[in-house]
Formats: sequence, structure tokens, C-alpha cells
Amino acid sequence: MLHLDGRTLSIRDVLAVADMRETVTLASSARERMCTTRAVVDRAVEASVPVYGINTGFGKLSEVTIPNDQLAALQRNLVRSHAAGVGDPLPEREVRAMMLLRANVLATGFAGARVEVVDALLGMLNAGVWPVVPEQGSVGASGDLAPLAHLALTLIGEGEAFYDGHRMDSAAALATAGLTPVTLAAKEGLALINGTQAHTAVAALASAELRRLWHVAHVATAMTLEALLGTPTPFDARIQDARGQLGQRHSASLMRALLGDSELRESHRFGDPRVQDAYALRCAPQVHGPAFEALEFAQGIIGRELNAATDNPLVLETGELLSGGNFHGQAVGMASDLLAIVSANLAVISERRTDRLVHPDFNEGLPAFLAGSPGLESGFMMSQVTAAALASENKSLAHPASVDSIPTDGNKEDVVPMAMAAAVKLRRSVRNLRHVLAIEMIAAAEGLEHRRPLRSSVPIEHAHALVRSVVAKQSGDRAPSPDIIRLAESLASGLLDPITEEFST
Repeated sequence: MLHLDGRTLSIRDVLAVADMRETVTLASSARERMCTTRAVVDRAVEASVPVYGINTGFGKLSEVTIPNDQLAALQRNLVRSHAAGVGDPLPEREVRAMMLLRANVLATGFAGARVEVVDALLGMLNAGVWPVVPEQGSVGASGDLAPLAHLALTLIGEGEAFYDGHRMDSAAALATAGLTPVTLAAKEGLALINGTQAHTAVAALASAELRRLWHVAHVATAMTLEALLGTPTPFDARIQDARGQLGQRHSASLMRALLGDSELRESHRFGDPRVQDAYALRCAPQVHGPAFEALEFAQGIIGRELNAATDNPLVLETGELLSGGNFHGQAVGMASDLLAIVSANLAVISERRTDRLVHPDFNEGLPAFLAGSPGLESGFMMSQVTAAALASENKSLAHPASVDSIPTDGNKEDVVPMAMAAAVKLRRSVRNLRHVLAIEMIAAAEGLEHRRPLRSSVPIEHAHALVRSVVAKQSGDRAPSPDIIRLAESLASGLLDPITEEFST
């Protein structure tokens, strides 16, 4: 069970709740903190002094003071009016992550919400009720207002939700699950929708898969190098030390670990006429290395955002209420854009390796397009075309969203980060990379078959066996699509974790 305290949530925790349905409860320390700051909100209501988000309108309408007897209606209307999203619903795992993150923000105490609101949100999460949250409609400030409003709608028994595989009215979903809608008190509607949790949820999950695929890319590179009778000399530690880039050193060390004691390497160590391999092979550490450092940097930003107080105004335990701009999503928006660049570069270099595996002028004596009977069969010709299409799309997806801005809310919100767009395109880019790497590994596995009876290193032979557990050896042309999709999904689910975890520690 995960104890939510508003301070220690990690990306690993998010994955456990989003994918493994780990049960979540509110930590006692967070309960005490929330009660303290809720008392501050209650005192502000009693004093009838205008405080933004408690007894005023919102955004451009913040100068309008609302009487105390209309504060519940104010919060309810806020949630209803801001649920303006369109497009396909976010996947369940992303909505579950978003629910967890919003509960964690409330657990910080800075939002001034009642404990009952978090308990109700976690009740939905643990029961498997997840709101219908349209993908589009957020500019990332003042937070992800539209997506989070759709989440809040379900909490108050309005809008739509999924439960037990069925889409239905939220009131029916809650009732079927044995849950009761929440009646929002002062500030609680704003506390539910003002923050960065939609785009941070999407980015956190995408970044976690991208990190896994970064390790997969090394296995794919090593398999391809062996199938093409390439040399591991470029991964020599002395070359990396001469440059001093930390990510490059780490990447090269993984390659050395993956390629050690290979019969294939020994078979052509002497008498090989080639002086150097192509960049896609020998420069892997120079490409994968910066990708690793960018991943570390971006995931640091995303990890901190999981526990960030992104409400406005912030309610302090001292009794003060401070208005600011922590809801602005530039941090995670820029991190998502950086990760999209990482994903694009990993896809581009992987596609180039695939091309060398199938290209009859470059594949070191392997059959043209790895076909059993070239000409009669086309082999992996179209698989490389698919990889090219996906790699090219990733180049477009690498264009940053977070440099764009369109003023909103009567120009009160005049500089916005488009962070949700950045996170969503990152998710698509990572999905493309997943398939590009799957294509390379299928082709590399086929290439290794043509080098038998010689064997590669122990890790690469293990990887070959894992690929073969999902995709059978080619025996005549067949539709590649099912194989690509099946392996890609397996890679995303951790098929190669036994290998990558051993050499990434």
C-alpha cells in the first residue's frame, strides 16, 4: 500500500498505481497538515475578506466578490464551466496517474482542501472508477484546468466515468462502486483543477517508458553490430575518457558489457578489411550518451513536480494565503519537449541500423532484405519503410510545443506553456520509438540466425531468445505488422528487463 504524504511520491510509485493498481491511502502526517491549512480557509470565509479562489470570481473575474451563502455554488460552477475538453479520452493509466498526482498535491496541505476530498479521490482510484477526461483543452496554465475539471466533475457526481469496463454517468459509476459524490466547500473546486497534474501524469509515464527504451536501444545496437560483423573497438573506455562526457561513458560501458566474449567477434577480429563501421554503429555512445543525460535532467524536473504545490493561492500553516503562479506548466512542458528530442534521435539512429541490416550493399553478406529467396520474397523491405516513416514523424514531434503561447482568459493569462501538447506529443513519439526498436530487433535477430553456428555474447544470445519467444523466425514472407506490434508491446512491458537491469546498475 502506498501512503500518500505530499512529499515523497516518485515516478516508480506513479507506475505502481497507474499500471499495477496499487492501493493508496492518505498518510497521517498529511491529514494533520491538511486540517491545519483547512482551518485557515475556514477563518478567511468567516472574516468575509475578499481572497482569490475562496470568495471571489476567477481569472479576469477575480474582482467580483461572492457572498458566503453562494460559495458552494461558486466552486460547483467553476468545475462545471471549466470542463471544456474535447478529443479522445485519455487512457486509463494516464487518468489514474493524474488522479494520484492531484491527490498528492492536496496532501501537501497548500491547497487548503478538506481531508474528505482526498479520501473521496483515493476511494475512486482504489475502486477502479476513472473519469472520462478528454485529451485536448489545456494550455498548461493556470494549470491543466479543463482535464482536471473533468476529473473533478466525476468526484461531484457529474460528467462521465468508466467503471468495470463500461462508460456511464459518473453518478451511476460512483453508486455502483459504493461511493458517494463530494459536495465541494470553499476553495475546493479551485483546489481540484488548478495545477499541472494532467500533463505531468502523461509526461511521467512517457518518460518512464523512454528510459526503459533507452536501455533497449543498447541491446538492439549490440544485436545489430554482431549481425553486421561490426567491431566493438569504438566502445573502448579510453575513447570515452578522452572526451569526458558522462552519458557517453555510461552508454559505452553498457555496450562493452553486452558484447563481451562473443564468438562472432572473434571470427572476424583479424583480417577484417573495414577500417571503421558506419556512424549508426560506432557512434552509438555519442548519440545514446547525451540522450541519457537529457533523460536524467528531464526526469529530475518531472520527479520534483510530482510533489510540487501548484495551487493558487497557497495556504500556509502560518495562516497566510499567498497568490503566485506555481500552476504554470513551463517546467514539465520544456522537459517533455527535451524528451521528444531524445526519442527522435534514438529512433533516427535505430532506423539507420535497420537499413544497414536489410540493404544488400551494406549488410555484410546477409541476404538482400533478409529474405529467404530475395526477389521471390521481399523479406523486411517494408519493415524498414515503416521504421523510416515513424522516425520521420518523430522529427516533426520533436518541434517544441512549449515555445508557443496564445493569451487566454481575457489576456489575464497572457503567457501560457502549452505543456499538455508537449506531453501528448512525447507520448506519441515514445510509442513510435517502441515500434522502431522492435523492427530493428526483429531484423537483427534474423541477421544473427544467418551467422550460425557462431554465437554472440551471453547477453545478446539471451536477448535473441527473448525476441524469439515473441516473434518466430522468418520462414517465407508473412505480414510483419503483428510481429512488430507484439514485440513493441513486450518491450514496453519489460521483456528485456532481465538483461538491461543486470547491466545498468
